[in-house]
Amino acid sequence: MAELNDSPPGLTFPCEFPIKAMGRSDAALPGIVVEIVQRHAPALTAESITTSESSGGRYVSVTATITADSRDQLDAIYADLKAHESVLATL
Repeated sequence: MAELNDSPPGLTFPCEFPIKAMGRSDAALPGIVVEIVQRHAPALTAESITTSESSGGRYVSVTATITADSRDQLDAIYADLKAHESVLATL
């Protein structure tokens, strides 16, 4: 009988990776997310950024799709995003 593996398959770098940050609906949040992500992924372009408002309009999500080079790079981006007071959650 084959063993079941509950862990997701590992990432192979470099790879395209969407980074999502959510916060209260604020015109500044997309710029904050871009600034933080660009510290670690300078090749980020405007075309790689998408935003979406919640149905009630109180929250916004910002997705930045980068070419990730390593797990350490992703960990650093998420740590900086989580440390910012405007970012309520990350995915």
